[in-house]
Amino acid sequence: MTLTRRSLLATFAGFAAAAPFAAWAEAKPPIHVMKDPNCGCCTAWIDILEKEGFAVTTENSLGTLLIRYKQDSGIPQNMASCHTAKIEGYMIEGHVPPADIRKLLAERPDAVGLAVPGMPYGSPGMGPESEREAYDVFLITRGGKAEVFTSYAAA
Repeated sequence: MTLTRRSLLATFAGFAAAAPFAAWAEAKPPIHVMKDPNCGCCTAWIDILEKEGFAVTTENSLGTLLIRYKQDSGIPQNMASCHTAKIEGYMIEGHVPPADIRKLLAERPDAVGLAVPGMPYGSPGMGPESEREAYDVFLITRGGKAEVFTSYAAA
């Protein structure tokens, strides 16, 4: 195959047109986490998010201020956990796996967000996955109801 000036220009034009999309694909989705400053499992969950390519910012909050933030953001009391995050308009409550956050962002349901109530052992940031107890990730609807989004079996 002979490389002509026209084919060379077309190749470079193709790369130039694709460059913005490559940068977009590499972009780290920003997620803001409200957490207790003394909570080690919150920090462990944040570390997992960063390793999975999320751009994490944090804000320390305590007691009633954090509870109020959860309630004002549409997190039902029975879905509460130790930390609350916000990403692209969705709330993420507790130790939600990064794969479920990505699935939520890909599917874009009309919902408040996702929650893993409590602190199930073996969920991200809560001990080894190899010793995981069974737990569910819930989708919180705009009406405050929760439906199972993903189920994780015990290890």
